[in-house]
Amino acid sequence: MEQPLTTVGFGDLLRNRNFLLLWAGQVFSQLADKIFYVLVIALVSRYFGQGGNLNSLISSVSIALSVPAILFGSLAGVFVDRTSKRWMLVGTNVGRGLLVLALSVLPQDFMVLLVLTFLVSTLTQFFAPAETATIPLILDRSYLLAANSLFTTTMMGSVILGFAVGEPLLALVGVDHGDWLVGGAYLVAALCLIMMRTGEQQEAKLPSATSVLTDLKEGLAYVWAVRPVFAALVQLIVLFSIFAALSVLAVSLGQSVGLKGEQFGFLLAMAGVGMAVGAWAVGRFGHGFSRAQLAFVGTLGMASTLAALGLVSNLWLALSLCTLLGLAAALVGVPMQTVIQEETPPELRGKVFGLQNNLVNIALSVPLGVAGVAADAFGLRPVILTTAFVVLLSAFVLQASNRIVKT
Repeated sequence: MEQPLTTVGFGDLLRNRNFLLLWAGQVFSQLADKIFYVLVIALVSRYFGQGGNLNSLISSVSIALSVPAILFGSLAGVFVDRTSKRWMLVGTNVGRGLLVLALSVLPQDFMVLLVLTFLVSTLTQFFAPAETATIPLILDRSYLLAANSLFTTTMMGSVILGFAVGEPLLALVGVDHGDWLVGGAYLVAALCLIMMRTGEQQEAKLPSATSVLTDLKEGLAYVWAVRPVFAALVQLIVLFSIFAALSVLAVSLGQSVGLKGEQFGFLLAMAGVGMAVGAWAVGRFGHGFSRAQLAFVGTLGMASTLAALGLVSNLWLALSLCTLLGLAAALVGVPMQTVIQEETPPELRGKVFGLQNNLVNIALSVPLGVAGVAADAFGLRPVILTTAFVVLLSAFVLQASNRIVKT
């Protein structure tokens, strides 16, 4: 049995210059992502949503943002493995920055905005696996749990902060000048990342059509064959599917506890706060437990808080339960992402993380498409309670099949 690792704090991580630069790049890139979405919605509302079709236009924007993850998630991982992670991170941020800045000179047309949104999201699919694959290159194995905790905390913080300050910032600079704010943030991220050193030696080797298919099969075969990686990926898919379902059900859930329909974001924001706190706690105190223990406790916590959410009608209790749900989710997400990093060899990380991104986004389409219909057909609370049961069942099935990681 492995001995618990020495506790690693966020301060220990940030004293590593290369990690500090990677984290700074993540901060600016994540904030740019969130404010970009707010900017696009603001532009759609101001210039194209006057004919009573605003919801349809916003749906089109959401599709343009989500489709690239399904189309290019796995393919992006192949390119990440065959090129410099550093230059992939720099290039995708420069590309996104220039695309957003192009809003100033492009025709004011909805289809142009939609295509630009699609291209920005496509570059994000290449950025995400490169970022995840870079962490093990610049940190020792014993630092990975804390590093993933910090990255998860930052990601959730950017969701809360980006959506909270996005509208006021755009109001301050003017929506028509928001491209400079967002594009500038992407370029600052690129500046941070270009100063980072990863120690990579390989030259860029762009794959042929044949080798792309071979690499995709290799990544899929590895995930299927290595039980810790497969089990961790299943846990992550369950985790993100739950939050996808919650995002659909949040409006009805909010109304059931006394919120107005447009105030559903308070429930999601509290879940984000809980996840940020939970990620910090895992990074600070999680080294004394196995990854399997953390994930099992987290899954039980998610199931119990979901079940409680299906029964409560008090606003403050619902907000508290959403916070606990986020905290429990961090006990699953952070250790399982760490397992995949620890168990995947460097030459396969891009493929595996790209496949992870691909499978998670494909899996998200199920709760996004089914949750609302099921709630209309059977009622909100039965759907939430059924979801809680599925989460509980997944915990015991994975626990019984084998340990997720070596203890």
